[in-house]
Amino acid sequence: MRRPQLRIPSWLPVDGFILALVGTVGLAALLPARGAAATVAGDASTGAVALLFFLYGARLSTREALDGMRQWRLHLTVLACTFVVFPVLGLAARGLVPYVLTQPLHTGLLFLCLVPSTVQSSIAFTSIARGNVAAAICAGSFSSLVGIVVTPLLAALLLGGDGGGFSAHSLVSIVLQLLAPFLAGQLLRRWTVGFITRHKKILGLVDRGSILLVVYTAFSTGMVEGIWHQVSPWRLLSLLAVEAVLLALMLTITSYGSRKAGFARGDRIAITFAGSKKSLAAGLPMASVLFGAQAGLAVLPLMLFHQMQLMVCAVLAKRYAAQAPGEPGAGPGPGGGRRQVPSSTRSSGSRSTTGPGTRALSSRTRSSSPSLNARP
Repeated sequence: MRRPQLRIPSWLPVDGFILALVGTVGLAALLPARGAAATVAGDASTGAVALLFFLYGARLSTREALDGMRQWRLHLTVLACTFVVFPVLGLAARGLVPYVLTQPLHTGLLFLCLVPSTVQSSIAFTSIARGNVAAAICAGSFSSLVGIVVTPLLAALLLGGDGGGFSAHSLVSIVLQLLAPFLAGQLLRRWTVGFITRHKKILGLVDRGSILLVVYTAFSTGMVEGIWHQVSPWRLLSLLAVEAVLLALMLTITSYGSRKAGFARGDRIAITFAGSKKSLAAGLPMASVLFGAQAGLAVLPLMLFHQMQLMVCAVLAKRYAAQAPGEPGAGPGPGGGRRQVPSSTRSSGSRSTTGPGTRALSSRTRSSSPSLNARP
């Protein structure tokens, strides 16, 4: 007799990278880097962050980004949700201190609200929901690009003295560690894009390994400094509840607001997923520069929110797909919400909404839960 197999529900995405993050945090708690080891880990983390953003710059097609600007209303809507509405809600949460959140946890929550949108999971969920995938690609890429500059500036303006060691020196560090490698990747893309395309899987491991190293360094510093004694189980549960409300508000604002603005169905789906998400891959390196020794506690809200958004959006994307009309991405209005493909996407090696890359993505994400790709 065949034994019944225990299967994880398809609506509950258990991401291998999230498990690796949890394991890294556990390793930092048991074996934190101290003394000379901490110095080596810190230097390696700095180099890994620079490599990470160099790869981001080398992957982003400038021509595709320029062509995507034709949908300027959609991109402005996503940017407004990411860098205006989110920060306003984060500032409003200050009223929860000290009754629900501690000041350090609120600082981490506010930093979460300043981080750019994610790229890969927005594309995956938009594909599952039969939305405008081309718009999701461009919107996520624009948000990541803008966030390299806007996130540190907003942190300087809104976090002030709460930013751990935030100062003019931190801003210079952001430019040197994040913006400069990104621009170098863009300038050298002509010569590196072929190599990156051929070794995509290996470089994906480099992406994730870099982020794990940043997490280990940040949480090791937190253990050595003793900042984890500031967080109780009650505060963690309170933080989860606050983040659940934050995610619900953003999903409602992006969905209802895009409908009122007259966007077609496919565009509304792209706005909902790109405008309500935050990037763990972009936020962690920035936090390590902005917060220094307090980075471990500062990124805790972002790590929890990231997994929460994956789980909730997986359910939401399948609901959208079940309600979709006969033709994927079809809808009323100009363009009908169809997956319009920028000309550069068709001609370049980037993922096209009608090419084999997106068909493979769609088939994978419909048959299994989406996994995190270490992109911003």
